[in-house]
Amino acid sequence: MVFTIASLGAWFAVVLLAYLLRGRFFATFAAVILGMHTLSSSALASSELVVSTAWIAGLAIYLQAMTYLHFATLVRPRMRSLWWRGLVSVPASFFVAAVFLAAPWAIAESLGLALPGLWIPIVGAFLGLLQSLWTREQVIELHLEDGVDAGPLAPRPQAVKAGGAAKSTEALTIIQITDPHLGPFMSERRLRRICARAVARAPDLIVLTGDFLTMESQRDPEVLLRALAPLRAFRGRVFACLGNHDYEALELVRRALKAAEIELLVDRQVLVSTPHGSFQIIGFDHVFRDREAHLREVCERLVRRPGTRRIALLHDPGAFDGLPPDTADLVLSGHTHGGQVGLVSLGLGWTVLRSLSSIPDHGLWAKGRDRLYIHRGTGHYGFPLRLGVPAEQSVVRLYFG
Repeated sequence: MVFTIASLGAWFAVVLLAYLLRGRFFATFAAVILGMHTLSSSALASSELVVSTAWIAGLAIYLQAMTYLHFATLVRPRMRSLWWRGLVSVPASFFVAAVFLAAPWAIAESLGLALPGLWIPIVGAFLGLLQSLWTREQVIELHLEDGVDAGPLAPRPQAVKAGGAAKSTEALTIIQITDPHLGPFMSERRLRRICARAVARAPDLIVLTGDFLTMESQRDPEVLLRALAPLRAFRGRVFACLGNHDYEALELVRRALKAAEIELLVDRQVLVSTPHGSFQIIGFDHVFRDREAHLREVCERLVRRPGTRRIALLHDPGAFDGLPPDTADLVLSGHTHGGQVGLVSLGLGWTVLRSLSSIPDHGLWAKGRDRLYIHRGTGHYGFPLRLGVPAEQSVVRLYFG
Protein backbone atom coordinates (compact mmCIF):
# COMPACT_ATOMS: atom_id res chain seq x y z
CA MET A 1 0.00 0.00 0.00
CA VAL A 2 2.85 2.41 0.85
CA PHE A 3 4.46 1.64 -2.54
CA THR A 4 1.20 2.48 -4.34
CA ILE A 5 0.55 5.71 -2.44
CA ALA A 6 4.12 6.91 -2.95
CA SER A 7 3.95 6.03 -6.65
CA LEU A 8 0.68 7.90 -7.15
CA GLY A 9 2.14 10.93 -5.38
CA ALA A 10 5.25 10.85 -7.57
CA TRP A 11 3.09 10.46 -10.69
CA PHE A 12 1.04 13.52 -9.75
CA ALA A 13 4.17 15.57 -8.99
CA VAL A 14 5.81 14.73 -12.33
CA VAL A 15 2.64 15.53 -14.30
CA LEU A 16 2.16 18.83 -12.47
CA LEU A 17 5.80 19.78 -13.02
CA ALA A 18 5.49 18.89 -16.71
CA TYR A 19 2.38 21.04 -17.07
CA LEU A 20 3.87 24.06 -15.30
CA LEU A 21 7.28 24.01 -16.99
CA ARG A 22 6.74 22.38 -20.36
CA GLY A 23 3.07 22.63 -21.28
CA ARG A 24 -0.07 20.61 -21.76
CA PHE A 25 1.16 18.30 -24.53
CA PHE A 26 4.10 16.86 -22.59
CA ALA A 27 2.06 16.76 -19.39
CA THR A 28 -0.58 14.65 -21.15
CA PHE A 29 2.11 12.34 -22.53
CA ALA A 30 3.66 11.90 -19.07
CA ALA A 31 0.25 11.41 -17.45
CA VAL A 32 -0.68 8.57 -19.82
CA ILE A 33 2.67 6.74 -19.93
CA LEU A 34 3.48 7.11 -16.25
CA GLY A 35 -0.14 6.49 -15.28
CA MET A 36 -0.17 3.09 -16.99
CA HIS A 37 3.23 2.29 -15.47
CA THR A 38 2.07 3.32 -11.98
CA LEU A 39 -1.05 1.14 -12.06
CA SER A 40 0.80 -1.88 -13.42
CA SER A 41 3.83 -1.61 -11.13
CA SER A 42 1.63 -1.11 -8.08
CA ALA A 43 -0.20 -4.34 -8.87
CA LEU A 44 3.07 -6.20 -9.38
CA ALA A 45 4.42 -4.88 -6.04
CA SER A 46 2.02 -7.20 -4.23
CA SER A 47 3.20 -10.32 -6.09
CA GLU A 48 4.81 -13.11 -4.09
CA LEU A 49 8.16 -12.71 -5.89
CA VAL A 50 8.46 -9.09 -4.69
CA VAL A 51 6.88 -9.43 -1.25
CA SER A 52 8.84 -12.55 -0.21
CA THR A 53 12.33 -11.39 -1.24
CA ALA A 54 13.80 -8.37 0.51
CA TRP A 55 16.47 -7.50 -2.07
CA ILE A 56 13.97 -7.71 -4.94
CA ALA A 57 11.59 -5.41 -3.04
CA GLY A 58 14.42 -2.95 -2.42
CA LEU A 59 15.48 -3.06 -6.07
CA ALA A 60 11.89 -2.46 -7.18
CA ILE A 61 11.68 0.62 -4.95
CA TYR A 62 14.93 1.98 -6.36
CA LEU A 63 13.88 1.36 -9.98
CA GLN A 64 10.48 2.95 -9.35
CA ALA A 65 12.13 6.06 -7.89
CA MET A 66 14.52 6.30 -10.85
CA THR A 67 11.60 6.05 -13.26
CA TYR A 68 9.87 9.13 -11.83
CA LEU A 69 13.18 10.99 -11.56
CA HIS A 70 13.96 10.24 -15.20
CA PHE A 71 10.59 11.55 -16.39
CA ALA A 72 10.89 14.60 -14.13
CA THR A 73 14.23 15.55 -15.72
CA LEU A 74 12.67 15.33 -19.19
CA VAL A 75 10.85 18.53 -18.28
CA ARG A 76 14.23 20.19 -18.89
CA PRO A 77 15.87 17.65 -21.19
CA ARG A 78 19.59 17.61 -21.98
CA MET A 79 22.32 15.07 -22.60
CA ARG A 80 23.33 13.57 -19.26
CA SER A 81 26.64 12.30 -17.93
CA LEU A 82 27.66 8.65 -17.97
CA TRP A 83 26.99 8.20 -14.27
CA TRP A 84 23.52 9.73 -14.58
CA ARG A 85 22.64 7.47 -17.49
CA GLY A 86 24.01 4.45 -15.63
CA LEU A 87 22.19 5.17 -12.36
CA VAL A 88 18.99 6.83 -13.57
CA SER A 89 18.09 6.83 -17.27
CA VAL A 90 19.05 3.29 -18.26
CA PRO A 91 17.62 1.61 -15.10
CA ALA A 92 14.41 3.60 -15.56
CA SER A 93 14.13 2.51 -19.20
CA PHE A 94 14.72 -1.11 -18.18
CA PHE A 95 12.04 -0.95 -15.46
CA VAL A 96 9.42 0.73 -17.67
CA ALA A 97 9.99 -1.95 -20.32
CA ALA A 98 9.87 -4.79 -17.78
CA VAL A 99 6.63 -3.50 -16.24
CA PHE A 100 5.08 -3.12 -19.69
CA LEU A 101 6.02 -6.68 -20.62
CA ALA A 102 4.63 -7.90 -17.29
CA ALA A 103 1.17 -6.43 -17.99
CA PRO A 104 -0.55 -9.88 -18.03
CA TRP A 105 0.90 -10.61 -14.56
CA ALA A 106 -0.22 -7.18 -13.30
CA ILE A 107 -3.76 -7.77 -14.53
CA ALA A 108 -3.82 -11.17 -12.85
CA GLU A 109 -2.57 -9.68 -9.55
CA SER A 110 -5.23 -6.97 -9.67
CA LEU A 111 -7.86 -9.73 -9.99
CA GLY A 112 -6.45 -11.60 -7.03
CA LEU A 113 -4.78 -14.30 -9.13
CA ALA A 114 -1.17 -15.45 -8.84
CA LEU A 115 0.17 -15.98 -12.35
CA PRO A 116 3.47 -17.92 -12.24
CA GLY A 117 6.57 -16.94 -14.20
CA LEU A 118 6.94 -13.26 -13.35
CA TRP A 119 10.66 -13.74 -13.96
CA ILE A 120 9.97 -14.16 -17.72
CA PRO A 121 9.29 -10.47 -18.58
CA ILE A 122 12.12 -9.43 -16.23
CA VAL A 123 14.64 -11.65 -18.01
CA GLY A 124 13.23 -10.51 -21.36
CA ALA A 125 13.77 -6.85 -20.44
CA PHE A 126 17.30 -7.62 -19.24
CA LEU A 127 18.16 -9.27 -22.56
CA GLY A 128 16.63 -6.26 -24.32
CA LEU A 129 18.83 -4.00 -22.21
CA LEU A 130 21.93 -5.84 -23.40
CA GLN A 131 20.78 -5.60 -27.02
CA SER A 132 20.20 -1.87 -26.60
CA LEU A 133 23.71 -1.26 -25.28
CA TRP A 134 25.78 -3.42 -27.62
CA THR A 135 25.84 -4.01 -31.39
CA ARG A 136 27.55 -6.80 -33.30
CA GLU A 137 29.23 -5.93 -36.59
CA GLN A 138 28.01 -7.69 -39.73
CA VAL A 139 28.62 -7.86 -43.44
CA ILE A 140 25.40 -7.97 -45.45
CA GLU A 141 25.53 -9.10 -49.06
CA LEU A 142 22.74 -7.88 -51.33
CA HIS A 143 22.28 -9.28 -54.82
CA LEU A 144 19.95 -6.99 -56.71
CA GLU A 145 18.83 -9.39 -59.48
CA ASP A 146 18.75 -6.84 -62.28
CA GLY A 147 15.59 -7.04 -64.36
CA VAL A 148 13.87 -9.68 -62.19
CA ASP A 149 10.20 -8.89 -61.52
CA ALA A 150 9.59 -9.93 -57.91
CA GLY A 151 5.85 -9.22 -57.96
CA PRO A 152 4.04 -7.62 -54.98
CA LEU A 153 5.97 -6.03 -52.12
CA ALA A 154 7.66 -8.79 -50.11
CA PRO A 155 10.91 -9.52 -48.23
CA ARG A 156 13.82 -11.04 -50.15
CA PRO A 157 16.75 -13.21 -48.99
CA GLN A 158 20.05 -11.67 -48.01
CA ALA A 159 23.40 -13.12 -46.91
CA VAL A 160 24.60 -12.07 -43.45
CA LYS A 161 28.12 -12.72 -42.18
CA ALA A 162 29.79 -11.91 -38.89
CA GLY A 163 32.61 -9.39 -38.85
CA GLY A 164 33.28 -5.96 -40.28
CA ALA A 165 35.47 -6.45 -43.37
CA ALA A 166 34.51 -3.92 -46.02
CA LYS A 167 36.97 -4.63 -48.81
CA SER A 168 35.58 -6.22 -51.96
CA THR A 169 36.72 -5.95 -55.55
CA GLU A 170 33.38 -7.14 -56.90
CA ALA A 171 30.83 -5.23 -54.85
CA LEU A 172 30.02 -1.62 -54.07
CA THR A 173 30.43 -1.26 -50.31
CA ILE A 174 28.15 1.05 -48.34
CA ILE A 175 27.96 1.82 -44.64
CA GLN A 176 24.61 3.18 -43.52
CA ILE A 177 24.07 5.04 -40.26
CA THR A 178 20.44 5.68 -39.45
CA ASP A 179 18.32 6.56 -36.44
CA PRO A 180 21.20 6.98 -33.97
CA HIS A 181 18.85 8.93 -31.70
CA LEU A 182 21.43 10.52 -29.42
CA GLY A 183 20.16 10.02 -25.89
CA PRO A 184 20.40 7.64 -22.91
CA PHE A 185 21.48 4.64 -25.00
CA MET A 186 23.44 6.47 -27.70
CA SER A 187 25.98 8.78 -26.15
CA GLU A 188 28.04 11.27 -28.10
CA ARG A 189 31.08 9.07 -27.52
CA ARG A 190 29.37 5.92 -28.79
CA LEU A 191 28.14 7.58 -32.00
CA ARG A 192 31.55 9.14 -32.55
CA ARG A 193 33.13 5.66 -32.33
CA ILE A 194 30.60 4.31 -34.84
CA CYS A 195 31.43 7.13 -37.25
CA ALA A 196 35.18 6.65 -36.81
CA ARG A 197 34.82 2.91 -37.39
CA ALA A 198 32.84 3.57 -40.58
CA VAL A 199 35.64 5.74 -41.94
CA ALA A 200 38.25 3.14 -40.96
CA ARG A 201 36.39 0.49 -42.99
CA ALA A 202 37.05 2.60 -46.13
CA PRO A 203 33.77 1.79 -47.93
CA ASP A 204 32.84 3.31 -51.27
CA LEU A 205 30.04 5.36 -49.68
CA ILE A 206 28.72 6.30 -46.25
CA VAL A 207 25.07 7.32 -46.05
CA LEU A 208 23.04 8.72 -43.16
CA THR A 209 19.28 8.33 -43.41
CA GLY A 210 17.97 10.57 -40.66
CA ASP A 211 16.66 10.79 -37.10
CA PHE A 212 19.80 11.89 -35.31
CA LEU A 213 18.37 13.22 -32.05
CA THR A 214 16.00 12.57 -29.16
CA MET A 215 14.29 14.80 -26.65
CA GLU A 216 17.48 14.82 -24.55
CA SER A 217 19.83 15.93 -27.34
CA GLN A 218 17.69 18.46 -29.23
CA ARG A 219 18.77 21.46 -27.16
CA ASP A 220 22.53 20.96 -27.25
CA PRO A 221 23.97 22.72 -30.32
CA GLU A 222 27.32 20.89 -30.13
CA VAL A 223 26.70 17.25 -29.25
CA LEU A 224 25.71 16.02 -32.73
CA LEU A 225 28.41 18.15 -34.33
CA ARG A 226 31.09 16.48 -32.19
CA ALA A 227 29.65 12.99 -32.70
CA LEU A 228 29.69 13.26 -36.50
CA ALA A 229 33.10 14.93 -36.69
CA PRO A 230 35.05 11.78 -37.76
CA LEU A 231 33.06 11.67 -41.00
CA ARG A 232 34.79 14.87 -42.13
CA ALA A 233 37.76 12.67 -43.11
CA PHE A 234 35.53 10.99 -45.71
CA ARG A 235 34.27 14.21 -47.31
CA GLY A 236 32.86 13.86 -50.80
CA ARG A 237 31.61 10.33 -50.16
CA VAL A 238 29.19 10.93 -47.27
CA PHE A 239 25.56 11.80 -48.01
CA ALA A 240 22.49 12.27 -45.84
CA CYS A 241 18.73 12.73 -45.97
CA LEU A 242 16.34 13.96 -43.28
CA GLY A 243 14.06 11.95 -41.03
CA ASN A 244 10.86 12.88 -39.23
CA HIS A 245 12.52 13.67 -35.87
CA ASP A 246 15.07 15.93 -37.56
CA TYR A 247 12.32 18.51 -38.03
CA GLU A 248 12.13 18.90 -34.26
CA ALA A 249 15.59 20.54 -34.34
CA LEU A 250 16.20 21.15 -38.03
CA GLU A 251 18.78 23.93 -37.83
CA LEU A 252 20.83 22.01 -35.29
CA VAL A 253 20.91 18.96 -37.61
CA ARG A 254 21.76 21.04 -40.67
CA ARG A 255 24.58 22.79 -38.82
CA ALA A 256 26.11 19.52 -37.61
CA LEU A 257 25.98 17.93 -41.06
CA LYS A 258 27.56 21.00 -42.63
CA ALA A 259 30.33 21.09 -40.04
CA ALA A 260 31.15 17.44 -40.76
CA GLU A 261 31.12 18.22 -44.50
CA ILE A 262 28.31 15.73 -45.07
CA GLU A 263 26.27 16.57 -48.16
CA LEU A 264 22.60 16.84 -47.22
CA LEU A 265 20.32 15.84 -50.08
CA VAL A 266 16.86 17.31 -49.67
CA ASP A 267 14.96 16.44 -52.86
CA ARG A 268 18.08 16.65 -54.96
CA GLN A 269 20.76 14.37 -56.34
CA VAL A 270 24.50 14.30 -56.98
CA LEU A 271 26.77 12.27 -59.23
CA VAL A 272 29.63 10.49 -57.47
CA SER A 273 32.47 8.40 -58.90
CA THR A 274 33.52 5.12 -57.29
CA PRO A 275 35.86 2.29 -58.31
CA HIS A 276 32.70 0.53 -59.49
CA GLY A 277 31.57 3.34 -61.77
CA SER A 278 29.51 6.50 -61.41
CA PHE A 279 26.39 6.57 -59.25
CA GLN A 280 23.61 9.07 -58.83
CA ILE A 281 22.72 9.53 -55.17
CA ILE A 282 19.24 11.00 -54.68
CA GLY A 283 17.95 12.08 -51.29
CA PHE A 284 14.24 12.52 -50.59
CA ASP A 285 12.88 14.89 -47.99
CA HIS A 286 10.61 13.53 -45.27
CA VAL A 287 7.13 14.93 -45.80
CA PHE A 288 4.09 14.25 -43.69
CA ARG A 289 1.32 14.82 -46.24
CA ASP A 290 0.73 13.95 -49.90
CA ARG A 291 3.87 11.86 -49.95
CA GLU A 292 3.14 10.05 -53.18
CA ALA A 293 2.57 13.27 -55.10
CA HIS A 294 5.71 14.75 -53.58
CA LEU A 295 7.85 11.75 -54.54
CA ARG A 296 6.44 11.73 -58.06
CA GLU A 297 7.22 15.44 -58.51
CA VAL A 298 10.81 14.99 -57.31
CA CYS A 299 11.40 12.03 -59.61
CA GLU A 300 9.99 13.91 -62.61
CA ARG A 301 12.29 16.84 -61.85
CA LEU A 302 15.43 14.84 -61.10
CA VAL A 303 15.87 12.76 -64.21
CA ARG A 304 17.71 9.48 -63.96
CA ARG A 305 20.85 9.52 -66.08
CA PRO A 306 20.83 6.77 -68.77
CA GLY A 307 23.33 4.01 -68.15
CA THR A 308 24.10 5.21 -64.60
CA ARG A 309 23.15 3.37 -61.43
CA ARG A 310 21.11 5.30 -58.87
CA ILE A 311 20.83 4.87 -55.11
CA ALA A 312 18.02 6.61 -53.22
CA LEU A 313 17.98 7.73 -49.58
CA LEU A 314 14.44 7.63 -48.19
CA HIS A 315 14.08 7.74 -44.40
CA ASP A 316 10.65 6.12 -44.14
CA PRO A 317 10.27 2.74 -45.92
CA GLY A 318 6.52 3.21 -45.76
CA ALA A 319 6.94 5.69 -48.62
CA PHE A 320 8.66 3.10 -50.84
CA ASP A 321 5.32 1.96 -52.22
CA GLY A 322 4.70 5.52 -53.47
CA LEU A 323 7.90 5.79 -55.49
CA PRO A 324 7.50 5.64 -59.28
CA PRO A 325 8.86 2.40 -60.79
CA ASP A 326 12.57 2.33 -61.60
CA THR A 327 13.35 5.28 -59.35
CA ALA A 328 16.63 3.70 -58.23
CA ASP A 329 18.57 0.46 -58.31
CA LEU A 330 18.35 0.41 -54.53
CA VAL A 331 16.45 2.49 -51.96
CA LEU A 332 18.02 2.75 -48.49
CA SER A 333 15.74 3.44 -45.52
CA GLY A 334 15.63 3.38 -41.71
CA HIS A 335 12.87 4.77 -39.46
CA THR A 336 11.41 1.45 -38.22
CA HIS A 337 14.38 0.47 -35.99
CA GLY A 338 13.98 -2.93 -37.64
CA GLY A 339 10.65 -3.38 -35.88
CA GLN A 340 12.47 -2.98 -32.51
CA VAL A 341 10.53 -5.80 -30.82
CA GLY A 342 10.40 -9.20 -32.48
CA LEU A 343 12.14 -12.52 -33.12
CA VAL A 344 14.92 -11.40 -35.46
CA SER A 345 17.59 -12.49 -32.95
CA LEU A 346 16.25 -16.04 -33.30
CA GLY A 347 16.67 -15.95 -37.07
CA LEU A 348 12.97 -15.27 -37.71
CA GLY A 349 11.61 -12.30 -39.62
CA TRP A 350 8.61 -11.60 -37.38
CA THR A 351 8.35 -8.27 -35.53
CA VAL A 352 5.51 -6.51 -33.75
CA LEU A 353 5.52 -3.87 -36.48
CA ARG A 354 5.19 -6.49 -39.21
CA SER A 355 2.18 -8.02 -37.45
CA LEU A 356 0.42 -4.69 -36.93
CA SER A 357 1.04 -2.95 -40.26
CA SER A 358 2.03 -3.42 -43.87
CA ILE A 359 5.13 -1.19 -43.54
CA PRO A 360 8.36 -3.03 -44.43
CA ASP A 361 10.38 -3.32 -41.24
CA HIS A 362 13.90 -4.65 -41.87
CA GLY A 363 16.15 -6.24 -44.45
CA LEU A 364 15.85 -6.49 -48.22
CA TRP A 365 12.43 -6.04 -49.84
CA ALA A 366 11.33 -6.06 -53.46
CA LYS A 367 8.37 -4.81 -55.46
CA GLY A 368 8.42 -5.55 -59.17
CA ARG A 369 11.93 -4.62 -60.29
CA ASP A 370 12.52 -2.19 -57.44
CA ARG A 371 14.57 -3.03 -54.34
CA LEU A 372 14.53 -1.59 -50.82
CA TYR A 373 16.96 -2.20 -47.96
CA ILE A 374 15.84 -1.22 -44.45
CA HIS A 375 18.57 -0.79 -41.86
CA ARG A 376 17.56 -1.95 -38.36
CA GLY A 377 18.85 1.31 -36.91
CA THR A 378 22.01 2.41 -35.16
CA GLY A 379 20.05 3.39 -32.05
CA HIS A 380 16.39 3.40 -30.98
CA TYR A 381 13.68 5.67 -29.58
CA GLY A 382 10.12 5.34 -28.35
CA PHE A 383 9.73 1.99 -26.59
CA PRO A 384 12.47 2.04 -23.93
CA LEU A 385 14.42 -1.00 -25.18
CA ARG A 386 15.08 -3.20 -28.14
CA LEU A 387 13.87 -6.75 -27.65
CA GLY A 388 14.71 -9.52 -30.10
CA VAL A 389 15.65 -7.01 -32.82
CA PRO A 390 19.31 -5.99 -32.42
CA ALA A 391 20.65 -2.68 -33.62
CA GLU A 392 22.61 -2.82 -36.86
CA GLN A 393 26.21 -1.90 -37.51
CA SER A 394 26.93 -3.37 -40.90
CA VAL A 395 28.83 -3.08 -44.13
CA VAL A 396 26.58 -3.65 -47.14
CA ARG A 397 28.18 -5.32 -50.13
CA LEU A 398 26.07 -4.51 -53.14
CA TYR A 399 26.21 -6.83 -56.16
CA PHE A 400 24.52 -5.92 -59.44
CA GLY A 401 23.25 -8.39 -62.00
